[in-house]
Amino acid sequence: MPTAKPNQVELWLEQLGQPSADRDYKPGHARMRELLAPLDCTRPKLRIRVAGTNGKGSTSFMLAEALKHSGLRVGLYTSPHILDFSERIRLNGSPVSDATLMLLMEEVMPIALRVGASYFEVATALALAYFSREKVDVEVLEAGVGARLDATTAVEADMGLLTSIGLDHEAWLGSTLLDVAQEKVFVFQGCRYAISTPQSLDIEAFLTQGRTDIQFALPLSESTKMLGAYQKSNAGLAYQAIQTLLKDGWIVGDASSLLASVLQTTVPGRLQHVCYQQANIWLDAAHNRHAIEAMLPFLPELASPLDAILVYTREDRSLKACFPLLRPYTHHLISDVDHAYVDIAIPCVTDALHDVLVRRKLQNILILGSFLTVAAALRWLENNKDG
Repeated sequence: MPTAKPNQVELWLEQLGQPSADRDYKPGHARMRELLAPLDCTRPKLRIRVAGTNGKGSTSFMLAEALKHSGLRVGLYTSPHILDFSERIRLNGSPVSDATLMLLMEEVMPIALRVGASYFEVATALALAYFSREKVDVEVLEAGVGARLDATTAVEADMGLLTSIGLDHEAWLGSTLLDVAQEKVFVFQGCRYAISTPQSLDIEAFLTQGRTDIQFALPLSESTKMLGAYQKSNAGLAYQAIQTLLKDGWIVGDASSLLASVLQTTVPGRLQHVCYQQANIWLDAAHNRHAIEAMLPFLPELASPLDAILVYTREDRSLKACFPLLRPYTHHLISDVDHAYVDIAIPCVTDALHDVLVRRKLQNILILGSFLTVAAALRWLENNKDG
């Protein structure tokens, strides 16, 4: 069995274009089906799709944890990753090994290059092939962009879950919430079960036009281990799925025990707390206004005010419109752009971390903007943990 060298997985995937950031979105199912055809992937007993603007990763993790707790063998596919590609593909919570990935890539990559598959399409194919060969009982597949033409909806599913809808990926999904909903509602296509978090009244009316049997899952009243009141909505969606599966005999177990597993789930990069010497640091991959607005009511519970908020996103995105929202919650708003609400402009998040932690020795810091930002910050904190 070949041994994967450091970064060898990413070196293979770089042949497809933009690595790790999933910027090479290619809508459509034709390439995905052509990619999957030679792999002979078997469908599991249960397949669940999860789509939405924000919260789909947290919901997917919560659901997978509860399904594992029920005794099933669970494959979980999420994106993007933070530090390592293997984070995207998990079996009962454990990331796939690099050695296994390399074996799968030797089979998948020649087909991918021939059909012109995208990075995300290849990642999805690797996940489906791995889950098939590991004979999982259930797959939980988090959509990448939208749902209608996403790689994860190229395969049939039994249950579709829809998290909160907001504006994101507007070049692909449209500039209104209804536009986005029309793309994401496809998560329910062909599914026996359709469950959504509560949406705005007009979006709920649209959803029920297509699925009169859709369930709307209420947020849980119990606190989740993950920070932020909005996680109660994600937990409510995951638990409604569990209750539905229990009721119809797909899974067995004690409902209260499965609820506890949902509530205790943690996910990297979602208000993840890290200590650095005497400082408290929270890292969040929030990368659009919808996510940041959901986070705002919780920020005073972190610190009131925070000493610094660092906002760094990808070069193809902008969070300038969120600066006025964030400014009241911090002494210092720091980003890589000059702006009326930015106190200090520093070119990159690692330089900003050095400034606030080493030079200024600030105590309570929030870092947000993208998964790439979280990854860069975590690497800096690890490399400088000894001061």
